Amino acid sequence: MSDSHRISLPAEGITEVPIAGGPVKGTMSSQVSSPFDGARLGDVPLLGDAEVGRAVAAAKSALHDQPLAPWQRAEILDKAATLLRERQEEFAQIVAREAAKPIKTARVEAGRAAGTFAFAAVEARKLAGEVIPLAAAPGADTKVAYTMRVPIGVVGAISPFNFPLNLVAHKLAPAIAAGCPVVLKPAGQTPFSAIALAWLLIEECGLPESYLSVVTGPGSVVGNAIVDHPDIALITFTGSPDVGWGIKARAPRKHVGLELGNNAPVIIAEDGDWKKAADKIKVAGFSHAGQSCISTQRILVHESVAEEFTEYLGSMVSTLVVGDPTDEKTDVSALISQNERDRVKGWVDEAVAQGGRIVTGGDIDANGVLVPTVIADAKPEMAVCINEVFGPVVAIQAIDSVDEGLKIANDTAYGLQAGIFTNDISTAFEAVRTLDFGGVLVNEVPTWRADQMPYGGVRDSGNTREGPAYSVQEMTETRLVIIETAR
Repeated sequence: MSDSHRISLPAEGITEVPIAGGPVKGTMSSQVSSPFDGARLGDVPLLGDAEVGRAVAAAKSALHDQPLAPWQRAEILDKAATLLRERQEEFAQIVAREAAKPIKTARVEAGRAAGTFAFAAVEARKLAGEVIPLAAAPGADTKVAYTMRVPIGVVGAISPFNFPLNLVAHKLAPAIAAGCPVVLKPAGQTPFSAIALAWLLIEECGLPESYLSVVTGPGSVVGNAIVDHPDIALITFTGSPDVGWGIKARAPRKHVGLELGNNAPVIIAEDGDWKKAADKIKVAGFSHAGQSCISTQRILVHESVAEEFTEYLGSMVSTLVVGDPTDEKTDVSALISQNERDRVKGWVDEAVAQGGRIVTGGDIDANGVLVPTVIADAKPEMAVCINEVFGPVVAIQAIDSVDEGLKIANDTAYGLQAGIFTNDISTAFEAVRTLDFGGVLVNEVPTWRADQMPYGGVRDSGNTREGPAYSVQEMTETRLVIIETAR
């Protein structure tokens, strides 16, 4: 890579972003600071309608003038996977600094991003249609029919801050596999890993320049320009339900894929391995300070084991190391902003006022970080149960039966993933049948995800399934071909 596009956080100046094949700095910029200590990490351009229009025009031309054959797409994706593995530490350091994600967790994200590109390369190679048996009905004996998958068009991608590398990979890699150019708006709080990935794809992996543009700026400007542009065929958005459904309403003629929020429940049955559940929740409820759509949040534990479980989980969570995200020992660091920290702290205080009991945490430490918090005696009407906390907080509620747990778990506007711990196969299958979520995990926390699986939810959790194989299908259309064979 050239010096100006090296994979690192910029020390000074404005980071160049790729738009329509050229580096752009813009005339105005926005400073990006560390969520942990407020240190200036660098500046990115504040772009607008003109840059989005330029990016879309280049992408539309590339789609028709420079189509990529499936083998070319696969080679680009394979190269990206290889380079991401080689530079895992470099990307992890960027993620850790800009997102306040503990470095050991950031390394996992960087490794997963490499896997996402590898899975997408497989999909590029096997992308195919099917033969249609026209002769199964009278009048088509001399015709041959088949379908082929063709790129849907220019993709507009809007990504969130919490997984600034891998969730960008989940948008870019399938689009490349499908043969679609992309105009990407990364999260304003965490733009650098996405920008570094874009330059890697263009400068070292062979992706044609016009196939990827990165437009930085506020959602009210750049995001709206992407949503409103008539030449963008598909929008892929990860973020809050209010914004996501607003995009869907604003772009009724586009294909809009939404991956939104959740207040992930886990049920611990009387016969379930509650210690195993607690050990997993210690990570699943607090990794990246709970800023994950599937972060374990609502814990519905049978009353016969609730006291032991609560005491054990509290003791485990109290050992989590809170601090600088670049410190190898740190388990939990800062939320993305002080406003978010104060919001979550307010919900914790409100829960206590409503009868909840702090088992551990609940305070803000000397570095301004909200300490991992376990709330017992939770009630379904509390904000920490109704809403998506998106913070380092779990809420425990005792239940008298699995049936009660299933009912409480389903009483939500969300529906991304849910989990249950039980040693009874009948109970497990009852949960699978009953829980109205996109994914149901048995003897596992709802936070577990593999990048190749169909990931997504229902209701306010979204309307699509991510995972390269599934996203590629969304990003392609079926073209029917009929050939008359008679002379």
